[in-house]
Amino acid sequence: MNTHPKQTMSQYDKMVETPIPPLIISLAVPTIISMLVTSIYNMADTYFVSQLGTSAAGAVGIVFSLMAIIQAVGFTLGMGSGSLSSRLLGQKRHDEVNQICSSGLFAAAALGITITVIGSLFLDPLMDVLGATDTILPHARSYARYILFGAPFMCSSFVMNNVLRSEGKAAYSMIGIASGGILNILLDPVFIFVFHLGIAGAAIATLISQCISFTILLGFFLTGKSTIMLHPRYISRNPNTYQEIIRTGFPSFCRQGLASIASIALNVNAAVYGDAAVAAMSITSKIFMMVFSVMLGFGQGFQPVVGYNYGAQKYRRVKQATIFTFLAGVGMMTVLGILGFLFAPQLIRLFRRDDIQVIAIGTNAIRAQALALPLMPLATVMNMVFQVIGRSKKATLLSACRQGIFFLPLIVLLPMWLGLTGIEIAQALSDLCTFLLTIPFALLFIRELNGRISEQES
Repeated sequence: MNTHPKQTMSQYDKMVETPIPPLIISLAVPTIISMLVTSIYNMADTYFVSQLGTSAAGAVGIVFSLMAIIQAVGFTLGMGSGSLSSRLLGQKRHDEVNQICSSGLFAAAALGITITVIGSLFLDPLMDVLGATDTILPHARSYARYILFGAPFMCSSFVMNNVLRSEGKAAYSMIGIASGGILNILLDPVFIFVFHLGIAGAAIATLISQCISFTILLGFFLTGKSTIMLHPRYISRNPNTYQEIIRTGFPSFCRQGLASIASIALNVNAAVYGDAAVAAMSITSKIFMMVFSVMLGFGQGFQPVVGYNYGAQKYRRVKQATIFTFLAGVGMMTVLGILGFLFAPQLIRLFRRDDIQVIAIGTNAIRAQALALPLMPLATVMNMVFQVIGRSKKATLLSACRQGIFFLPLIVLLPMWLGLTGIEIAQALSDLCTFLLTIPFALLFIRELNGRISEQES
């Protein structure tokens, strides 16, 4: 039995008939806004905590690795559920969509609780593994304790967020994520400076914002704003359901999980050069997380368009969407790369105005990554295409490159040859290698689409 049939059919028609550029832009703009707000409130944490000192600023970078682990779980289940949903919606298999999404949400909550319990029991050893120095450890411990409490809400929110995007309801997704993010920005200075809670205040503000986002997102499903129904009766008892969700979402796990490992490797190698290096690279990572969120948000607006139309066998629209998103991404990243290169010192000074060493290290790192920005869209677009059409092996390979296959060897080897400069340029060189590897995948996919289009028109 179909759920909300009139609403569902209207949404289906929109996704498979609306001209590609306005459709992608209408879905991408709210997604970009929600991604930017998320990045901004992460940067707000870094900004306000940085006023407490260089070691406190380094602690944010340490705990960012922990948050990346939590995000890896949430993104895996969220992108797995969402990618499957958009294809199934394109095939009008609505009951299966309800089962996939309800099961994904249940699994996210359960794994989030597991992370909270294990992380809280082994907090100090965990911070050591993540790269905390003796001076950073007390700050990292205070910050991480509350972040761990938010793990079930964060993981669950990622699932609901991606499910809403998958059906083309990006505006609702934006409202849920942006509301919590804006609240976090407002609460940060209050808890840190007014209530004198220090770095723990920033973490409490983040926890509250995550709970608010979770509540708003859940409300959209409970009040029928979504065409998808989340309910305990739809939770699957078949292990194959969860296997398929994880398989489809595994590229996201690789991307986010390797981002966490990369962040740990970056912190450990930077710590050799002192707290200033850790703080500088932490600030740089946060800045480029915001920049990358623009491309990621645009790609996530494009992803349900590909899923719906691939499921409906409208391959010409899939090709148009892929090429349009790639070209738009190159344009955006080029502009942002130029701005980042020109204003690198000013960006670092926003966080550590008086620390000359942090400014110098951060400026070099920002400029190196800014040069590589125009290369990022190709891998991002192809990774999302392969994930949403069910080619998990290719998607996993591409998602593993940027902060795994290429970055991890570079972050270890380059400092041996170039010292601190090696740390500053490792990510840029990894982006170049990822771009070169992706080119043949993209060309073969476009050739395949051309073949399918020719078959349909003959």
